[in-house]
Amino acid sequence: MQDIDTTLRNWAGNYTYSTQNLHCPDSVAAVQQLVKELPHLRVLGTRHCFNSIADSTEHLVSLQQLNQVISLDSENQTVTVGGGINYGQLCPYLQKNGFALHNLASLPHISIAGACATATHGSGSGNGNLATAVTALEMVVASGEVVTLSREKDGAAFRGAVVGLGSAGVVTQLTLDIVPSYSIQQDLYEHLPFTALENRLEIIFSSAYSVSLFTDWKRRTFSQVWLKRRVEAGQQVKMPADFFGATLATKALHPIAELSAVHCTEQMGVPGDWFERLPHFRMNFTPSSGEELQSEYFVSLDDGYDALLAIDQIREHIAPHLLISEIRTIDADGFWMSPCYKQPCLAIHFTWQQDWEAVQQVLPLIEMQLAPFDARPHWGKVFTMAPERIKLLYKKLPEFRQLLQMYDPGGKFRNAFVDRYIF
Repeated sequence: MQDIDTTLRNWAGNYTYSTQNLHCPDSVAAVQQLVKELPHLRVLGTRHCFNSIADSTEHLVSLQQLNQVISLDSENQTVTVGGGINYGQLCPYLQKNGFALHNLASLPHISIAGACATATHGSGSGNGNLATAVTALEMVVASGEVVTLSREKDGAAFRGAVVGLGSAGVVTQLTLDIVPSYSIQQDLYEHLPFTALENRLEIIFSSAYSVSLFTDWKRRTFSQVWLKRRVEAGQQVKMPADFFGATLATKALHPIAELSAVHCTEQMGVPGDWFERLPHFRMNFTPSSGEELQSEYFVSLDDGYDALLAIDQIREHIAPHLLISEIRTIDADGFWMSPCYKQPCLAIHFTWQQDWEAVQQVLPLIEMQLAPFDARPHWGKVFTMAPERIKLLYKKLPEFRQLLQMYDPGGKFRNAFVDRYIF
């Protein structure tokens, strides 16, 4: 009989965690007990990070059993959820009750707490990252005490803790802003010329509620444009044949041209519920293995076109190792450790073949090209930027360190990643 490999790895299989000591508490009281007992621990979300940010050499805690909707406040338009719930679990519940979230990431399978802690985002020039929906959070701090912070009452501490990189405490509950449910239609265009973005970048990215451009960097063109447009329920907007030189797609497409679109959310302008269009991939399709690596860098929206030109200059180094690259925009926010702190951003995302040896040769080239634009890497993806450089890019880092030391004076929630890039 073949042995089953139970080694703890991340979603893509590229990272093996340093301990197999995994705890799955079923209540906040059980979380408190674990925090009091264990000398060091880190919380695992849905394991969608590609680096060591969630790792621990001693103990890992999963909140997958704390995945309930705790309450829905229709009057104040908020929902309160457990720290282990993911977007795929919450969205149908909200829709059933006539509500929605302002945005979603391209994959719906990620945990809400983990996405907010790492400033994960969707797309849309008017949409802040997913953490901007948070109005309050509850966390178990190093002493075992339960601390609640809210946008309304706790100002600075709240702005520091929401994008907390898993280091202020174990987030056991989140309250999120919700909005009335809405419909989205998704239309795709093909072959947008690179030059279309010159002097028009903000116009193009503001042309729908959510806009994504895809390229493999093999030539100076964006192979696909994904436009997600808010529409009245049941009404379909007829799209023009041309979009800044790109042509309307005549069939459903996967971002990676060679792959079937069967797992992608419905396209061809067919209107549908917000949660069945905003992600690129369907809720009921859970990827078993990513077989990929991911990197992402954020630059100020004002520098967006020049940053893309800088990447274009090294495309012959990028293209051989790439599966696909996605370009999106995100509105500014006020979270200390968010890459979009006080500035709207353009995010340049790379989905790589799972060949770390090759990718780690390319990343320094990308980081060098983007250095003049103060590019900040996504906290949960692979990068090679020096800690000293990253520390210079976050103006509120000294305050963030003070916040962590207040809630975790002994470093119970710290790990090698946090020590390296924060302390």
